[in-house]
Amino acid sequence: MLQIGRYKITTPLVLAPMAGITDRPFRALCRSFGAGLTVAEMVTSDQSLWTTQKSLLRLPHLDEPEPRMIQIAGGDPQMLAAAAKANVELGAQIIDINMGCPAKKVCKKAAGSALLRDEKLVAEILAAVVAAVDVPVTLKIRTGWSANHKNAVTIAKLAEQEGIQALTIHGRTREDRFNGDAEYDTLAEVCQQVSFPVIANGDIDSPQKVQQILAKTGASAVMIGRAAQGKPWIFRQIKHWLDTQQLLPDPEPLELHRIISQHLTGLYLTYGDFMGIRVARKHFGWYLQQAGSNEWRKVFNLLETSEQQLALVDRIFLQDVSNASGLN
Repeated sequence: MLQIGRYKITTPLVLAPMAGITDRPFRALCRSFGAGLTVAEMVTSDQSLWTTQKSLLRLPHLDEPEPRMIQIAGGDPQMLAAAAKANVELGAQIIDINMGCPAKKVCKKAAGSALLRDEKLVAEILAAVVAAVDVPVTLKIRTGWSANHKNAVTIAKLAEQEGIQALTIHGRTREDRFNGDAEYDTLAEVCQQVSFPVIANGDIDSPQKVQQILAKTGASAVMIGRAAQGKPWIFRQIKHWLDTQQLLPDPEPLELHRIISQHLTGLYLTYGDFMGIRVARKHFGWYLQQAGSNEWRKVFNLLETSEQQLALVDRIFLQDVSNASGLN
């Protein structure tokens, strides 16, 4: 069980915050498949930028299931504290601070994983945010800035001293970005040094791997990101494996039809037809990629209405059995 403040998450599976991906429809879908906790997309701590439609859609929704967790990013302690407070007022129940994003546009603003080079500033940010809100504050980091600068243990101890309630560690350095393989030895060391929950992240893509990582590191939970793209049922498969040691197959075509139709309809309702159609293209592309059936991708991407997109999904899964059988 993962406990963050007063919130007890019985299933140790967390959906990672991914900008442009883990929007409201995708979070709902992953929860329906057993994700114990879903984190809303990262938002900037600069509230002057919150007026865009993109930012407004990323802010918490009071009618989502508890606990509502949102991630904020920035490099100024007081700005982050103000952003945390504003998000709590908007309904957030857990605030996560991003110090793990390796993206250049984030790091060049001394935010994300760039902060790991300045431990004094890290401590100042954590202290300011924890003091600003009366909800649990969590932190996401990488193992360090580079192979020669791995300071996850030091940051973890700072976080515990400053009142952070849980820590997620991606098993790569900032320098690694998403290259090579994630490592979990650093995470295991952190787990031995701190008393709060530690969540493992990075290259977690199968039920067996989840079990191995939990056993090896002593982590309280795992956070899954890219492996859920086009495969939200991975949470169901992992939970079933942890409970029974049996591997569930991927969904059959009829269930895939229901999943994808539900997901696309949620995107249209959230974004409106114009943007919803465009967001749907990348998600449907991931479904096809997971299934190894990219031949439909170009056709889908040329469609200009939600009705046309849903009709193609019907055609693939309901009318053409031979094509559908290749998508399970």
